[in-house]
Amino acid sequence: MNIEKMRNFGIAAHIDAGKTTTSERILYYTGKSYKMGEVHDGTAVMDWMEEEQKRGITITAAATTCAWNDYQFNLIDTPGHVDFTIEVERSLRVLDGAICVFCGVGGVEAQSETVWRQADRYGVPRICFVNKMDRIGADFMKVVGEINERLGIKAIPIQMPLGKEQGFKGVIDLVNMKAMVYSDDVDKLGVNFSIEEIPAEYEKEAEKQREKMIEGLAEQVDFLTEKFLNGEKITNDEIKKAIREGTINLKLVSVMCGSAFKKKGIQPLLDAVCDYLPSPLDRKSIVGTNPYTDEEISRKPLPTEHFSALAFKIASDKHGDLTFIRVYSGTIASGTRVINSGKDKKELISRIYKMHANTREQVNELSSGEIGAVIGLKYTVTGDSLSDIDHPIVLEKMEFPDTVISMAIEPKTDAEKEKLGVALAKLAKEDPTFKVHMDRETGQMIISGMGELHLEVIKNRMLSEYKVDANVGAPKVSYRETIGKKVEVEGKFIQQTGGHGQFGHVWITLEPFKGEEPVTFVDDIKGGKIPKQFIRSVEKGIRETATTGVAGGYTLIDIKVTLTDGSTHPVDSSDLAFYTAASIALRKGVEMAKSILLEPIMSLEIVVPEQYMGDVISEIHSRRANIHEMGTRGGLKIIKGDVPLAEMFGYSTVLRSITQGRGTFTMEPLEYRPAPAKAFSSVA
Repeated sequence: MNIEKMRNFGIAAHIDAGKTTTSERILYYTGKSYKMGEVHDGTAVMDWMEEEQKRGITITAAATTCAWNDYQFNLIDTPGHVDFTIEVERSLRVLDGAICVFCGVGGVEAQSETVWRQADRYGVPRICFVNKMDRIGADFMKVVGEINERLGIKAIPIQMPLGKEQGFKGVIDLVNMKAMVYSDDVDKLGVNFSIEEIPAEYEKEAEKQREKMIEGLAEQVDFLTEKFLNGEKITNDEIKKAIREGTINLKLVSVMCGSAFKKKGIQPLLDAVCDYLPSPLDRKSIVGTNPYTDEEISRKPLPTEHFSALAFKIASDKHGDLTFIRVYSGTIASGTRVINSGKDKKELISRIYKMHANTREQVNELSSGEIGAVIGLKYTVTGDSLSDIDHPIVLEKMEFPDTVISMAIEPKTDAEKEKLGVALAKLAKEDPTFKVHMDRETGQMIISGMGELHLEVIKNRMLSEYKVDANVGAPKVSYRETIGKKVEVEGKFIQQTGGHGQFGHVWITLEPFKGEEPVTFVDDIKGGKIPKQFIRSVEKGIRETATTGVAGGYTLIDIKVTLTDGSTHPVDSSDLAFYTAASIALRKGVEMAKSILLEPIMSLEIVVPEQYMGDVISEIHSRRANIHEMGTRGGLKIIKGDVPLAEMFGYSTVLRSITQGRGTFTMEPLEYRPAPAKAFSSVA
């Protein structure tokens, strides 16, 4: 495979913008599917899980490989719902490009911004596709304006719509100055379209938009600037080259339009993926560290380099766990031994597959730039690095968001106990944002996730896939703790036994502090009063005690712990003694510094027809919500604010009832804030 003609890209967007429908059209036009699937019929190839088909939403990222005009596409369709944001996060981590889909009516919505920030974090070049141009109220230029303003990037339309709303017939290509016209009557599948001269009534506007496009490119791409300022003629090839350069360097996004459901505008989008999104060779060399020396090393994206790959997803399977990997350098063949560099564990790659949603095709090898799945790995989880045994490299790990909601779960019968344990372990391995632990006080098994929908889907999957019947308690919010003031505290652990005793003695300063980590640890020991190896044990004691909770049993966050003094015993001091002394000091310190209960606050966006706005606002105020902004989008009213998660259980039913099913809302974690006293008494 020619790596220059490989495109690894994903489709990402807000809920209901049309991601999966766009994916289904791509599969059909590239010849991967012989029949077009529809989300509303439950026949979408990429939404293969039973839960996805029942709900009409994407829950898990689905990968496939297809071809278009001699180019190989490795495509991932991602969910839009914030509860499954980890699927977007891990997909963007391994992709070279993305198509961001926007609704022509809704424009830039709450989850659009979240997805955009995730793509920014991993430096992923993007193309924007404004979908649903056939809908009443669709406005292409309004969406372009929102992309510019709200996402902070230069958005350059390279197409304009031909017709509007129900009269949407196709697109005008501003690079080649041609119209692509689709006929509803002749061809129901949108395979054939005619390339025509731009209709006379659109000529002036098209000329104006083309001038704007060239001007926008000249502002962002150096080689075009001089030609533009000198008034020289700019060729179509130069325009394409400038769009590609600006896209790959993250200076701009090109904006296209169409209607995936009505099968219009998808083929030019595929051409744009080939023309403007990067190949693995266009991305920089992958940088990692040597696990033994911590020195920085890099690998070029070439098959001739030493092998390196990142495991980005695990899927449980009756034949063994399928581990999805992105190969960054080198080539890997089935039957090869590799090393999990971060864990220093050798792994055997027994079989290799190219995936197509939930079906697979066995292959002998994967090469640099390719995405596939392997069977045989025992120790590898999401985010782990795999590499050549003799040339290990640890790639940058993925960050997973904290869970915000929990509920108790128990098997209905003793016979189900073991089955429940196995099912939960498999689900937790698949999904890093799903956690399982035992409550030490009650002995209950607690499951935690990203939202009500997330845990409901997990519960239904246990029943349908793993045939486990379990009782599930009401959802509970995951609270946190912090401290109210600075204190200095001593921790001592002295134990005398028959032989060696235990001696650990520390002084720590504890203070409120918002750092990059929940607990910031500072070693301020002078003159070697505590040896280095014991300082590591002190830090471990602090961090582990903070996660298990001190006052109310909730994880401690936003604190700074400075180790200032201490003493050792020549014989009795040990790692365990200093670990315990640090734990004692932290517990005492939190008590002295007045523990504060923190509750998760969610960023909230509600979209409702105007006539229901008053009722919705008064109802949401009763849930301790703060409203920051109200606006209008396509005839609907937008309410933005923040609200405590604890107040939002069951809100979707209430909103449906107030708005006769016409209101929608989205939430995502924002921050933790002190909870009111009544909240403390109800959770204590």
